Amino acid sequence: MSHETILWIVFAVLVPVVLVLDLGVFQRKAHVIKTREALLMTMGYISLALIFAVVIFFLLGSERAYTFLTGYIVEWSLSMDNLFVFILIFTTFCVPQEHRHRVLFWGIIGAIITRGIFIATGLTVIEKLEWVIYIFGAFLVYTGFRIAVKKDHEVDPKKNVFFRLGCKYLPMTDDYRGGKFFTREKGRLLATPLVLVLVVIETTDVVFAVDSIPAILSITLDSFIVYSSNIFAILGLRALFFALVGMTNKLVYLSYGLAAILVFLGIKMLGSHFFHIPVPVSLGIVVGILCFAALTSFLWPPKKKGLLADEPGEKTPDKEED
Repeated sequence: MSHETILWIVFAVLVPVVLVLDLGVFQRKAHVIKTREALLMTMGYISLALIFAVVIFFLLGSERAYTFLTGYIVEWSLSMDNLFVFILIFTTFCVPQEHRHRVLFWGIIGAIITRGIFIATGLTVIEKLEWVIYIFGAFLVYTGFRIAVKKDHEVDPKKNVFFRLGCKYLPMTDDYRGGKFFTREKGRLLATPLVLVLVVIETTDVVFAVDSIPAILSITLDSFIVYSSNIFAILGLRALFFALVGMTNKLVYLSYGLAAILVFLGIKMLGSHFFHIPVPVSLGIVVGILCFAALTSFLWPPKKKGLLADEPGEKTPDKEED
């Protein structure tokens, strides 16, 4: 049995175990996750990814370990930019704070499946049609410039087509029933608004994947490294959300950093047949850009305050009328 096969088995066992421990043990009782708890969770997931990188280093070599770290950091940083949308979704639908972790948990389960499909499709397409790599590269450059010039986040969760269909055709309660997605009343099975929130989270992640999958494929076409680094980043997304939810409006230049990373990866992809950038150099550039964006956000913040605020107190959205 090869070392890579052993790692695939370890990875396939580790991910379900982590998810079961997360929801079934550490988050068994619904509660509001405080910053300290979220930071500990985040450090735990980062440590787990680093340990996995060390194992890759000894079993598969330094280059693949550095590639794993680069992919992990890129996907992790792109996830940070998605926090705004998650905050907006939870605020729009007035999801109680103690149930947000549960929604994100099941959203991650769906993301693991959809990312696997996207990655397998992307790798197959590039293998069969090598010229597609230039399309992916150009798309990353375009996405980077689009993020850089975008003034604000024009996202309205209620315009999500699946949300509207659910409101129209799904038998549903008028309010939340604790952390339940479904409840039975008078012998009739009804969905709760939490189902619609989960649907919006899942479909939004598909949109995120359109940006993130080409980004990871610009780093490597190694299926094991691509999938494992992506999933490790996704696993820590819930903890990252609660850890940084109060800091998101302070990272005002993060979007410019992410834009620069996407442009760099796009150029790297477009020039893959003309020049080679060593993996450690790519890792250093990605980390350097992120650190620079974070430092400038704290040292030279703009005078105008950010618009992100997670303000409770809104009413639970009523079911749409036909």
